[in-house]
Amino acid sequence: MKYFLLILLSFFSCTKAKELHKNQLNIALTSNIATIDPAISYDTVSSKVVYQIFESLYEYNYLIRPYQIKPLLAKDLPKIENHGLKYTIKIKENIFYHPSIVFKDKKRAVTAKDFINQFKRIAFSGTNSSGWWLFDGKIVGINKFRKDVGHNFENFEKFNISGLSAPDDHTLVINLTKPYPQLLSALSMCFTSPAPIEVIRSSNNDLNSLPIGTGPYIFEKWNKSSLLILKKNPSYHDSYFPSKGDRYSYENNLLKDAGKKLPFIDQINFKIIEESQTRWLNFLKGNVDLIVLTKDNFSIALDKDGALKNDYLDQKIKLQVAPTLTYWWLSFNMSDPLIGKNLKLRQAFSYAINIDEYIKKFTNNIALKANSLYPPGVPGYSPTSTLPYYHDKAIAKRLLAEAGYPNGEGLPIFNYDVRGSSTVSRQMAEFVQKELSLIGINIKINLNTFPGFLNKSKIGNLQIWQGGWTMDYPDPENVVQLLISKNHPPGTNTSYYQNKEVDELYNKLSVSSDEDEIQQLTSKIESLVNKDLPWIMQFYSRNYILHHGHVKNYRQSDLIMNNFKYLKLE
Repeated sequence: MKYFLLILLSFFSCTKAKELHKNQLNIALTSNIATIDPAISYDTVSSKVVYQIFESLYEYNYLIRPYQIKPLLAKDLPKIENHGLKYTIKIKENIFYHPSIVFKDKKRAVTAKDFINQFKRIAFSGTNSSGWWLFDGKIVGINKFRKDVGHNFENFEKFNISGLSAPDDHTLVINLTKPYPQLLSALSMCFTSPAPIEVIRSSNNDLNSLPIGTGPYIFEKWNKSSLLILKKNPSYHDSYFPSKGDRYSYENNLLKDAGKKLPFIDQINFKIIEESQTRWLNFLKGNVDLIVLTKDNFSIALDKDGALKNDYLDQKIKLQVAPTLTYWWLSFNMSDPLIGKNLKLRQAFSYAINIDEYIKKFTNNIALKANSLYPPGVPGYSPTSTLPYYHDKAIAKRLLAEAGYPNGEGLPIFNYDVRGSSTVSRQMAEFVQKELSLIGINIKINLNTFPGFLNKSKIGNLQIWQGGWTMDYPDPENVVQLLISKNHPPGTNTSYYQNKEVDELYNKLSVSSDEDEIQQLTSKIESLVNKDLPWIMQFYSRNYILHHGHVKNYRQSDLIMNNFKYLKLE
Protein backbone atom coordinates (compact mmCIF):
# COMPACT_ATOMS: atom_id res chain seq x y z
CA MET A 1 0.00 0.00 0.00
CA LYS A 2 2.84 2.37 0.94
CA TYR A 3 4.60 1.54 -2.35
CA PHE A 4 1.36 2.28 -4.23
CA LEU A 5 0.99 5.67 -2.50
CA LEU A 6 4.58 6.59 -3.45
CA ILE A 7 3.84 5.75 -7.08
CA LEU A 8 0.62 7.76 -6.90
CA LEU A 9 2.36 10.77 -5.36
CA SER A 10 5.08 10.53 -7.99
CA PHE A 11 2.45 10.47 -10.73
CA PHE A 12 0.70 13.59 -9.41
CA SER A 13 4.03 15.41 -8.97
CA CYS A 14 5.02 14.69 -12.56
CA THR A 15 1.60 15.73 -13.79
CA LYS A 16 1.83 19.00 -11.86
CA ALA A 17 5.31 19.68 -13.26
CA LYS A 18 4.06 19.09 -16.79
CA GLU A 19 1.18 21.49 -16.18
CA LEU A 20 3.60 24.16 -15.00
CA HIS A 21 5.81 23.71 -18.04
CA LYS A 22 3.36 23.76 -20.88
CA ASN A 23 4.59 24.98 -24.24
CA GLN A 24 3.68 28.58 -23.42
CA LEU A 25 5.79 31.72 -23.79
CA ASN A 26 5.34 34.38 -21.11
CA ILE A 27 6.16 37.93 -22.20
CA ALA A 28 6.05 41.00 -19.94
CA LEU A 29 4.71 44.20 -21.50
CA THR A 30 5.78 47.46 -19.91
CA SER A 31 2.39 49.15 -20.28
CA ASN A 32 -1.20 48.60 -21.32
CA ILE A 33 -1.83 47.74 -24.96
CA ALA A 34 -3.17 50.75 -26.84
CA THR A 35 -4.69 48.83 -29.76
CA ILE A 36 -4.48 45.61 -31.74
CA ASP A 37 -5.88 47.14 -34.93
CA PRO A 38 -3.01 46.95 -37.45
CA ALA A 39 -4.07 50.16 -39.19
CA ILE A 40 -3.64 52.09 -35.96
CA SER A 41 -0.88 50.33 -34.04
CA TYR A 42 2.50 52.03 -34.14
CA ASP A 43 3.94 51.82 -30.62
CA THR A 44 6.32 49.01 -29.69
CA VAL A 45 4.07 47.59 -26.96
CA SER A 46 1.05 47.09 -29.22
CA SER A 47 3.26 45.89 -32.08
CA LYS A 48 4.52 42.96 -30.02
CA VAL A 49 0.97 41.61 -30.14
CA VAL A 50 -0.22 42.85 -33.53
CA TYR A 51 2.60 41.27 -35.55
CA GLN A 52 1.78 37.81 -34.20
CA ILE A 53 -1.86 38.03 -35.37
CA PHE A 54 -1.53 39.93 -38.64
CA GLU A 55 0.86 39.55 -41.56
CA SER A 56 1.96 41.76 -44.42
CA LEU A 57 3.18 41.13 -47.94
CA TYR A 58 6.84 41.15 -46.90
CA GLU A 59 8.99 40.63 -43.82
CA TYR A 60 12.64 40.86 -42.77
CA ASN A 61 14.90 37.83 -42.76
CA TYR A 62 15.18 36.86 -39.10
CA LEU A 63 18.82 35.77 -39.15
CA ILE A 64 20.52 38.17 -41.56
CA ARG A 65 22.05 41.61 -40.93
CA PRO A 66 22.11 44.10 -42.56
CA TYR A 67 18.37 43.60 -42.88
CA GLN A 68 16.98 41.94 -45.98
CA ILE A 69 13.33 41.95 -47.08
CA LYS A 70 11.75 38.71 -48.25
CA PRO A 71 8.22 37.61 -49.26
CA LEU A 72 5.68 36.69 -46.58
CA LEU A 73 2.17 36.76 -48.09
CA ALA A 74 3.60 37.76 -51.45
CA LYS A 75 4.92 35.02 -53.74
CA ASP A 76 8.02 36.95 -54.69
CA LEU A 77 9.51 40.42 -54.81
CA PRO A 78 7.42 42.77 -56.98
CA LYS A 79 7.77 43.37 -60.68
CA ILE A 80 8.68 47.06 -61.00
CA GLU A 81 7.89 48.96 -64.21
CA ASN A 82 7.30 52.45 -65.59
CA HIS A 83 10.45 53.95 -64.07
CA GLY A 84 9.56 52.76 -60.58
CA LEU A 85 5.93 53.90 -60.68
CA LYS A 86 4.18 50.53 -61.18
CA TYR A 87 4.48 47.57 -58.80
CA THR A 88 2.87 44.22 -59.63
CA ILE A 89 2.77 41.80 -56.70
CA LYS A 90 1.68 38.20 -56.88
CA ILE A 91 -0.12 36.91 -53.76
CA LYS A 92 0.37 33.40 -52.41
CA GLU A 93 -2.57 31.06 -52.87
CA ASN A 94 -4.31 29.10 -50.10
CA ILE A 95 -3.53 31.58 -47.33
CA PHE A 96 -6.48 31.46 -44.94
CA TYR A 97 -7.69 33.82 -42.23
CA HIS A 98 -8.22 32.74 -38.66
CA PRO A 99 -11.63 31.07 -38.16
CA SER A 100 -14.48 33.46 -37.38
CA ILE A 101 -18.25 33.50 -37.29
CA VAL A 102 -18.17 36.39 -39.79
CA PHE A 103 -17.05 33.87 -42.43
CA LYS A 104 -20.06 31.66 -41.63
CA ASP A 105 -17.81 28.78 -40.56
CA LYS A 106 -16.15 28.66 -43.98
CA LYS A 107 -12.43 28.90 -44.67
CA ARG A 108 -11.78 32.38 -46.00
CA ALA A 109 -8.75 32.74 -48.31
CA VAL A 110 -6.77 35.94 -48.72
CA THR A 111 -7.37 37.83 -51.97
CA ALA A 112 -5.68 40.84 -53.53
CA LYS A 113 -8.79 42.93 -52.83
CA ASP A 114 -8.23 42.45 -49.09
CA PHE A 115 -4.99 44.42 -49.38
CA ILE A 116 -6.85 47.17 -51.24
CA ASN A 117 -9.39 47.21 -48.39
CA GLN A 118 -6.60 47.86 -45.92
CA PHE A 119 -5.14 50.67 -48.02
CA LYS A 120 -8.62 52.19 -48.01
CA ARG A 121 -8.77 51.82 -44.22
CA ILE A 122 -5.44 53.63 -43.94
CA ALA A 123 -6.67 56.46 -46.20
CA PHE A 124 -10.15 56.67 -44.62
CA SER A 125 -10.21 59.58 -42.15
CA GLY A 126 -12.57 57.70 -39.88
CA THR A 127 -9.94 55.04 -39.17
CA ASN A 128 -7.49 57.68 -37.92
CA SER A 129 -4.66 55.43 -39.09
CA SER A 130 -1.15 56.01 -37.77
CA GLY A 131 0.12 54.67 -41.10
CA TRP A 132 -1.36 57.36 -43.35
CA TRP A 133 2.01 59.12 -43.62
CA LEU A 134 3.40 56.08 -45.46
CA PHE A 135 1.12 56.57 -48.47
CA ASP A 136 -0.02 60.18 -48.33
CA GLY A 137 0.39 61.56 -51.85
CA LYS A 138 2.28 58.50 -53.04
CA ILE A 139 -0.40 56.24 -54.58
CA VAL A 140 -2.42 57.51 -57.53
CA GLY A 141 -5.89 58.53 -56.34
CA ILE A 142 -5.37 57.81 -52.64
CA ASN A 143 -5.71 61.44 -51.56
CA LYS A 144 -8.77 61.90 -53.76
CA PHE A 145 -10.33 58.86 -52.08
CA ARG A 146 -9.57 60.32 -48.66
CA LYS A 147 -11.17 63.65 -49.60
CA ASP A 148 -14.23 62.22 -51.39
CA VAL A 149 -15.08 59.68 -48.68
CA GLY A 150 -14.40 61.99 -45.73
CA HIS A 151 -15.69 60.47 -42.47
CA ASN A 152 -18.66 58.78 -44.14
CA PHE A 153 -18.25 55.03 -43.75
CA GLU A 154 -21.13 54.40 -46.16
CA ASN A 155 -18.90 55.75 -48.93
CA PHE A 156 -15.99 53.51 -47.95
CA GLU A 157 -17.08 50.66 -50.20
CA LYS A 158 -18.55 52.83 -52.94
CA PHE A 159 -15.37 54.73 -53.74
CA ASN A 160 -12.15 53.23 -55.11
CA ILE A 161 -8.50 54.24 -55.13
CA SER A 162 -7.64 54.54 -58.82
CA GLY A 163 -3.99 53.57 -58.35
CA LEU A 164 -4.84 50.21 -56.78
CA SER A 165 -6.26 47.29 -58.72
CA ALA A 166 -6.67 43.52 -58.48
CA PRO A 167 -6.75 41.98 -61.99
CA ASP A 168 -7.38 38.64 -60.31
CA ASP A 169 -7.58 37.22 -56.80
CA HIS A 170 -3.81 36.79 -56.53
CA THR A 171 -2.45 39.90 -58.25
CA LEU A 172 -2.13 43.34 -56.68
CA VAL A 173 -1.09 46.33 -58.81
CA ILE A 174 0.09 49.57 -57.20
CA ASN A 175 0.57 52.70 -59.30
CA LEU A 176 2.59 55.47 -57.67
CA THR A 177 2.55 59.22 -58.24
CA LYS A 178 6.36 59.34 -57.87
CA PRO A 179 9.19 56.90 -57.15
CA TYR A 180 8.99 55.50 -53.61
CA PRO A 181 12.22 53.62 -52.77
CA GLN A 182 10.88 52.76 -49.30
CA LEU A 183 7.71 51.04 -50.57
CA LEU A 184 8.87 47.49 -49.81
CA SER A 185 9.67 48.57 -46.26
CA ALA A 186 6.18 50.06 -45.97
CA LEU A 187 4.69 46.81 -47.29
CA SER A 188 6.57 44.96 -44.54
CA MET A 189 4.68 46.82 -41.82
CA CYS A 190 1.47 45.74 -40.12
CA PHE A 191 -0.39 48.78 -41.47
CA THR A 192 -0.80 47.00 -44.82
CA SER A 193 -2.09 43.67 -43.49
CA PRO A 194 -5.01 42.36 -45.57
CA ALA A 195 -8.50 43.07 -44.25
CA PRO A 196 -11.56 41.07 -45.43
CA ILE A 197 -14.56 43.25 -46.16
CA GLU A 198 -16.68 40.94 -43.98
CA VAL A 199 -14.56 41.82 -40.94
CA ILE A 200 -14.58 45.53 -41.74
CA ARG A 201 -18.37 45.51 -41.99
CA SER A 202 -18.96 43.36 -38.91
CA SER A 203 -16.61 45.43 -36.75
CA ASN A 204 -17.78 48.76 -38.14
CA ASN A 205 -14.16 49.32 -39.21
CA ASP A 206 -12.77 48.60 -35.74
CA LEU A 207 -10.42 45.61 -35.98
CA ASN A 208 -9.50 46.21 -32.36
CA SER A 209 -12.79 44.49 -31.54
CA LEU A 210 -12.40 41.80 -34.22
CA PRO A 211 -8.69 41.00 -34.70
CA ILE A 212 -8.69 38.42 -37.48
CA GLY A 213 -5.50 37.94 -39.44
CA THR A 214 -3.44 35.23 -41.12
CA GLY A 215 -0.61 35.12 -38.60
CA PRO A 216 0.90 32.24 -36.62
CA TYR A 217 -1.17 33.11 -33.55
CA ILE A 218 -4.90 33.59 -33.01
CA PHE A 219 -6.44 36.07 -30.59
CA GLU A 220 -7.86 34.24 -27.58
CA LYS A 221 -8.74 36.77 -24.86
CA TRP A 222 -7.77 40.17 -23.51
CA ASN A 223 -8.02 41.50 -19.98
CA LYS A 224 -7.18 45.15 -20.70
CA SER A 225 -5.24 45.75 -17.49
CA SER A 226 -3.36 42.51 -17.00
CA LEU A 227 -3.23 39.82 -19.72
CA LEU A 228 -3.64 39.11 -23.42
CA ILE A 229 -3.49 35.51 -24.68
CA LEU A 230 -2.75 34.25 -28.19
CA LYS A 231 -3.09 30.62 -29.28
CA LYS A 232 -1.15 28.82 -31.99
CA ASN A 233 -2.85 28.88 -35.37
CA PRO A 234 -3.36 25.17 -36.22
CA SER A 235 -3.94 26.02 -39.90
CA TYR A 236 -1.01 28.38 -40.32
CA HIS A 237 0.24 28.43 -43.89
CA ASP A 238 3.53 26.81 -44.84
CA SER A 239 6.28 28.85 -43.25
CA TYR A 240 9.62 27.47 -42.18
CA PHE A 241 12.55 28.40 -39.97
CA PRO A 242 15.25 30.07 -42.13
CA SER A 243 18.03 27.88 -43.49
CA LYS A 244 20.48 30.75 -44.03
CA GLY A 245 21.93 33.29 -41.65
CA ASP A 246 24.82 35.64 -41.11
CA ARG A 247 28.04 35.03 -39.20
CA TYR A 248 26.40 35.77 -35.85
CA SER A 249 23.72 33.14 -36.54
CA TYR A 250 26.28 30.43 -37.24
CA GLU A 251 28.51 31.36 -34.31
CA ASN A 252 25.54 31.25 -31.92
CA ASN A 253 24.09 28.02 -33.30
CA LEU A 254 20.81 29.62 -34.40
CA LEU A 255 20.22 27.34 -37.38
CA LYS A 256 19.48 24.09 -35.53
CA ASP A 257 15.83 24.30 -36.54
CA ALA A 258 16.46 25.22 -40.18
CA GLY A 259 13.63 24.04 -42.43
CA LYS A 260 11.22 23.17 -39.60
CA LYS A 261 7.63 24.33 -39.83
CA LEU A 262 6.61 27.38 -37.82
CA PRO A 263 5.47 28.25 -35.22
CA PHE A 264 6.88 26.10 -32.41
CA ILE A 265 5.10 27.53 -29.35
CA ASP A 266 1.46 26.70 -28.51
CA GLN A 267 0.49 29.83 -26.60
CA ILE A 268 1.80 33.32 -25.86
CA ASN A 269 0.79 35.05 -22.64
CA PHE A 270 1.38 38.81 -22.73
CA LYS A 271 1.45 39.96 -19.12
CA ILE A 272 1.13 43.67 -18.44
CA ILE A 273 3.70 44.46 -15.73
CA GLU A 274 4.51 48.15 -15.66
CA GLU A 275 7.01 48.25 -12.79
CA SER A 276 10.53 47.12 -13.69
CA GLN A 277 11.18 45.57 -10.27
CA THR A 278 8.01 43.50 -10.52
CA ARG A 279 9.07 42.31 -13.99
CA TRP A 280 12.49 41.38 -12.60
CA LEU A 281 11.04 39.34 -9.73
CA ASN A 282 8.64 37.57 -12.08
CA PHE A 283 11.54 36.75 -14.39
CA LEU A 284 13.58 35.26 -11.55
CA LYS A 285 10.56 33.14 -10.50
CA GLY A 286 10.18 31.86 -14.06
CA ASN A 287 6.82 33.59 -14.57
CA VAL A 288 8.33 35.64 -17.41
CA ASP A 289 10.64 34.13 -20.03
CA LEU A 290 12.61 37.19 -21.13
CA ILE A 291 13.09 40.81 -20.07
CA VAL A 292 15.00 43.91 -21.06
CA LEU A 293 17.17 45.07 -18.15
CA THR A 294 16.41 48.50 -16.71
CA LYS A 295 18.55 50.77 -14.54
CA ASP A 296 17.22 49.17 -11.33
CA ASN A 297 18.67 45.77 -12.21
CA PHE A 298 21.97 46.41 -13.98
CA SER A 299 24.03 46.25 -10.80
CA ILE A 300 22.12 43.19 -9.61
CA ALA A 301 22.49 41.18 -12.81
CA LEU A 302 25.81 42.35 -14.26
CA ASP A 303 29.38 42.50 -12.95
CA LYS A 304 31.64 45.55 -13.27
CA ASP A 305 32.61 44.49 -16.81
CA GLY A 306 29.00 44.26 -17.96
CA ALA A 307 28.95 40.44 -18.02
CA LEU A 308 26.21 38.34 -16.45
CA LYS A 309 27.03 37.36 -12.88
CA ASN A 310 27.86 33.73 -12.18
CA ASP A 311 24.78 33.23 -10.00
CA TYR A 312 22.57 33.78 -13.03
CA LEU A 313 24.79 31.77 -15.35
CA ASP A 314 24.34 28.85 -12.94
CA GLN A 315 20.56 29.26 -13.37
CA LYS A 316 21.06 28.89 -17.16
CA ILE A 317 20.01 32.48 -17.78
CA LYS A 318 21.33 33.94 -21.03
CA LEU A 319 22.41 37.52 -21.77
CA GLN A 320 22.14 39.13 -25.19
CA VAL A 321 23.52 42.63 -25.80
CA ALA A 322 22.32 44.38 -28.93
CA PRO A 323 22.34 47.84 -30.51
CA THR A 324 18.93 49.13 -31.45
CA LEU A 325 17.26 51.51 -33.86
CA THR A 326 15.51 53.20 -30.93
CA TYR A 327 16.43 56.71 -29.84
CA TRP A 328 15.08 59.41 -27.49
CA TRP A 329 14.75 63.16 -27.19
CA LEU A 330 12.98 65.87 -25.21
CA SER A 331 10.16 67.20 -27.39
CA PHE A 332 8.46 70.59 -27.54
CA ASN A 333 5.00 71.32 -28.93
CA MET A 334 5.97 73.84 -31.59
CA SER A 335 2.36 75.03 -31.92
CA ASP A 336 2.39 76.13 -28.27
CA PRO A 337 2.13 79.95 -28.18
CA LEU A 338 4.98 80.24 -25.66
CA ILE A 339 7.46 77.37 -25.85
CA GLY A 340 6.94 76.84 -29.58
CA LYS A 341 7.49 80.48 -30.53
CA ASN A 342 10.48 81.37 -28.34
CA LEU A 343 13.76 79.84 -29.61
CA LYS A 344 15.84 81.38 -26.80
CA LEU A 345 13.56 79.70 -24.27
CA ARG A 346 14.01 76.31 -25.93
CA GLN A 347 17.75 76.88 -26.02
CA ALA A 348 17.68 77.62 -22.28
CA PHE A 349 15.96 74.27 -21.72
CA SER A 350 18.65 72.55 -23.74
CA TYR A 351 21.59 74.03 -21.85
CA ALA A 352 19.90 73.45 -18.48
CA ILE A 353 19.61 69.64 -18.68
CA ASN A 354 22.64 67.45 -17.98
CA ILE A 355 22.18 64.70 -20.58
CA ASP A 356 25.36 62.88 -19.48
CA GLU A 357 24.02 62.55 -15.94
CA TYR A 358 20.60 61.55 -17.30
CA ILE A 359 22.16 58.71 -19.31
CA LYS A 360 24.29 57.59 -16.36
CA LYS A 361 21.35 57.62 -13.96
CA PHE A 362 18.73 55.96 -16.15
CA THR A 363 20.67 53.65 -18.47
CA ASN A 364 23.67 52.78 -16.28
CA ASN A 365 25.82 54.36 -19.02
CA ILE A 366 24.69 51.61 -21.41
CA ALA A 367 23.04 54.01 -23.85
CA LEU A 368 25.05 56.06 -26.34
CA LYS A 369 24.73 59.83 -26.04
CA ALA A 370 23.07 61.23 -29.15
CA ASN A 371 25.31 63.31 -31.37
CA SER A 372 23.01 63.52 -34.38
CA LEU A 373 19.41 63.65 -35.49
CA TYR A 374 20.00 60.22 -37.09
CA PRO A 375 20.84 57.04 -35.15
CA PRO A 376 23.93 54.89 -35.90
CA GLY A 377 23.45 52.43 -38.75
CA VAL A 378 21.30 54.83 -40.77
CA PRO A 379 22.59 56.81 -43.77
CA GLY A 380 23.08 60.41 -42.67
CA TYR A 381 24.61 59.47 -39.32
CA SER A 382 28.27 60.29 -38.74
CA PRO A 383 30.25 59.54 -35.56
CA THR A 384 31.87 62.98 -35.96
CA SER A 385 28.55 64.86 -35.94
CA THR A 386 27.93 67.24 -33.07
CA LEU A 387 24.86 68.92 -31.64
CA PRO A 388 24.94 72.69 -31.05
CA TYR A 389 23.77 72.71 -27.42
CA TYR A 390 25.51 71.27 -24.36
CA HIS A 391 24.95 71.36 -20.62
CA ASP A 392 25.93 74.72 -19.12
CA LYS A 393 23.72 76.28 -16.45
CA ALA A 394 25.33 79.73 -16.82
CA ILE A 395 24.53 79.85 -20.53
CA ALA A 396 21.04 78.50 -19.79
CA LYS A 397 20.38 81.38 -17.38
CA ARG A 398 21.67 83.95 -19.86
CA LEU A 399 19.46 82.56 -22.61
CA LEU A 400 16.47 82.56 -20.27
CA ALA A 401 17.03 86.27 -19.65
CA GLU A 402 17.41 86.92 -23.38
CA ALA A 403 14.13 85.06 -23.89
CA GLY A 404 12.51 87.72 -21.69
CA TYR A 405 12.32 85.77 -18.44
CA PRO A 406 15.34 86.53 -16.20
CA ASN A 407 15.59 83.83 -13.51
CA GLY A 408 12.25 82.52 -14.77
CA GLU A 409 10.30 85.61 -13.70
CA GLY A 410 6.97 85.80 -15.48
CA LEU A 411 7.09 82.24 -16.78
CA PRO A 412 4.04 80.01 -16.27
CA ILE A 413 4.39 76.42 -15.04
CA PHE A 414 4.93 74.12 -18.00
CA ASN A 415 3.22 70.75 -18.40
CA TYR A 416 5.52 67.73 -18.75
CA ASP A 417 3.64 64.59 -19.72
CA VAL A 418 5.08 61.18 -18.82
CA ARG A 419 4.83 58.31 -21.31
CA GLY A 420 3.61 55.80 -18.71
CA SER A 421 2.94 55.43 -15.02
CA SER A 422 6.04 53.37 -14.13
CA THR A 423 8.42 54.50 -11.42
CA VAL A 424 11.29 54.94 -13.89
CA SER A 425 9.20 57.15 -16.19
CA ARG A 426 8.26 59.33 -13.23
CA GLN A 427 11.88 59.51 -12.04
CA MET A 428 13.03 60.60 -15.50
CA ALA A 429 10.50 63.44 -15.42
CA GLU A 430 11.59 64.41 -11.90
CA PHE A 431 15.21 64.62 -13.07
CA VAL A 432 14.23 67.05 -15.83
CA GLN A 433 12.08 68.97 -13.34
CA LYS A 434 14.99 69.40 -10.92
CA GLU A 435 17.46 70.44 -13.63
CA LEU A 436 15.11 73.11 -14.97
CA SER A 437 14.24 74.42 -11.50
CA LEU A 438 17.92 75.35 -11.00
CA ILE A 439 17.60 78.07 -13.64
CA GLY A 440 14.08 79.19 -12.68
CA ILE A 441 11.87 77.06 -14.95
CA ASN A 442 9.10 75.10 -13.24
CA ILE A 443 7.24 72.15 -14.70
CA LYS A 444 4.25 70.14 -13.57
CA ILE A 445 4.55 66.39 -14.09
CA ASN A 446 1.44 64.71 -15.51
CA LEU A 447 1.30 60.92 -15.20
CA ASN A 448 -0.50 58.95 -17.91
CA THR A 449 -1.19 55.42 -18.92
CA PHE A 450 0.73 54.69 -22.11
CA PRO A 451 -2.47 54.53 -24.24
CA GLY A 452 -3.54 57.80 -22.61
CA PHE A 453 -0.22 59.40 -23.50
CA LEU A 454 -0.51 58.21 -27.10
CA ASN A 455 -4.00 59.64 -27.33
CA LYS A 456 -2.78 63.02 -26.08
CA SER A 457 0.01 62.98 -28.67
CA LYS A 458 -2.42 62.17 -31.49
CA ILE A 459 -4.71 65.09 -30.65
CA GLY A 460 -1.84 67.52 -29.98
CA ASN A 461 -2.56 67.86 -26.26
CA LEU A 462 1.07 67.85 -25.10
CA GLN A 463 3.45 70.69 -24.22
CA ILE A 464 6.77 69.07 -23.20
CA TRP A 465 7.53 65.35 -23.09
CA GLN A 466 10.10 62.68 -23.80
CA GLY A 467 9.81 61.68 -27.45
CA GLY A 468 11.08 58.37 -28.74
CA TRP A 469 11.10 56.41 -31.97
CA THR A 470 11.89 52.87 -32.98
CA MET A 471 12.64 53.02 -36.67
CA ASP A 472 10.28 51.23 -39.03
CA TYR A 473 13.12 50.69 -41.50
CA PRO A 474 16.80 51.78 -41.57
CA ASP A 475 16.39 54.77 -43.88
CA PRO A 476 16.88 58.48 -43.02
CA GLU A 477 13.49 59.20 -44.61
CA ASN A 478 11.97 57.38 -41.63
CA VAL A 479 13.62 59.89 -39.29
CA VAL A 480 12.77 63.04 -41.24
CA GLN A 481 9.11 62.08 -41.72
CA LEU A 482 8.73 62.74 -37.98
CA LEU A 483 9.42 66.42 -38.67
CA ILE A 484 7.48 67.33 -41.81
CA SER A 485 4.37 69.47 -41.66
CA LYS A 486 2.01 67.10 -43.50
CA ASN A 487 2.57 64.54 -40.71
CA HIS A 488 1.12 66.71 -37.96
CA PRO A 489 -1.17 64.70 -35.61
CA PRO A 490 -2.75 62.27 -35.98
CA GLY A 491 0.43 61.68 -37.98
CA THR A 492 3.86 61.06 -36.55
CA ASN A 493 5.01 64.70 -36.23
CA THR A 494 3.66 65.07 -32.69
CA SER A 495 5.88 68.12 -32.05
CA TYR A 496 3.96 70.09 -34.73
CA TYR A 497 7.30 71.23 -36.14
CA GLN A 498 7.00 73.09 -39.44
CA ASN A 499 9.76 74.34 -41.73
CA LYS A 500 9.01 74.82 -45.41
CA GLU A 501 12.63 74.15 -46.43
CA VAL A 502 12.72 70.89 -44.45
CA ASP A 503 9.50 69.83 -46.17
CA GLU A 504 11.03 70.52 -49.60
CA LEU A 505 14.25 68.67 -48.76
CA TYR A 506 12.22 65.74 -47.46
CA ASN A 507 10.33 65.52 -50.74
CA LYS A 508 13.67 65.10 -52.53
CA LEU A 509 15.03 62.67 -49.93
CA SER A 510 11.94 60.47 -50.07
CA VAL A 511 12.42 59.66 -53.77
CA SER A 512 16.22 59.55 -53.93
CA SER A 513 18.32 56.41 -54.31
CA ASP A 514 21.59 58.27 -54.91
CA GLU A 515 23.95 57.90 -51.92
CA ASP A 516 25.74 61.23 -52.45
CA GLU A 517 22.48 63.12 -52.81
CA ILE A 518 21.06 61.43 -49.70
CA GLN A 519 24.14 62.49 -47.72
CA GLN A 520 23.78 66.11 -48.84
CA LEU A 521 20.05 66.21 -48.12
CA THR A 522 20.30 64.63 -44.67
CA SER A 523 23.07 67.06 -43.71
CA LYS A 524 21.04 70.11 -44.77
CA ILE A 525 17.95 68.85 -42.95
CA GLU A 526 19.90 68.20 -39.75
CA SER A 527 21.38 71.70 -39.81
CA LEU A 528 17.93 73.29 -40.17
CA VAL A 529 16.33 71.19 -37.44
CA ASN A 530 19.19 71.83 -35.01
CA LYS A 531 18.78 75.56 -35.58
CA ASP A 532 15.02 75.45 -34.91
CA LEU A 533 15.38 73.05 -31.95
CA PRO A 534 12.00 71.24 -31.79
CA TRP A 535 13.88 68.39 -30.05
CA ILE A 536 16.65 68.13 -27.49
CA MET A 537 18.39 64.90 -28.47
CA GLN A 538 19.13 62.51 -25.59
CA PHE A 539 20.46 59.04 -26.41
CA TYR A 540 20.47 55.97 -28.64
CA SER A 541 19.33 52.81 -26.84
CA ARG A 542 21.28 49.61 -26.42
CA ASN A 543 19.43 46.64 -25.02
CA TYR A 544 20.62 44.13 -22.46
CA ILE A 545 18.17 41.24 -22.72
CA LEU A 546 17.96 38.29 -20.38
CA HIS A 547 16.14 35.09 -21.21
CA HIS A 548 15.89 31.70 -19.59
CA GLY A 549 17.93 28.90 -21.12
CA HIS A 550 14.84 26.99 -22.23
CA VAL A 551 14.05 29.80 -24.73
CA LYS A 552 15.79 28.85 -27.97
CA ASN A 553 16.37 30.71 -31.26
CA TYR A 554 16.10 34.17 -29.71
CA ARG A 555 17.77 37.04 -31.58
CA GLN A 556 17.18 40.62 -30.55
CA SER A 557 15.81 43.06 -33.13
CA ASP A 558 13.63 46.09 -32.59
CA LEU A 559 12.79 46.07 -36.30
CA ILE A 560 11.54 42.45 -36.58
CA MET A 561 8.31 42.35 -34.57
CA ASN A 562 6.98 38.97 -35.79
CA ASN A 563 9.83 37.13 -34.04
CA PHE A 564 7.87 34.91 -31.66
CA LYS A 565 7.04 32.38 -34.37
CA TYR A 566 10.76 31.49 -34.52
CA LEU A 567 11.16 30.82 -30.79
CA LYS A 568 11.14 27.35 -29.26
CA LEU A 569 10.83 26.21 -25.64
CA GLU A 570 12.85 23.21 -24.49
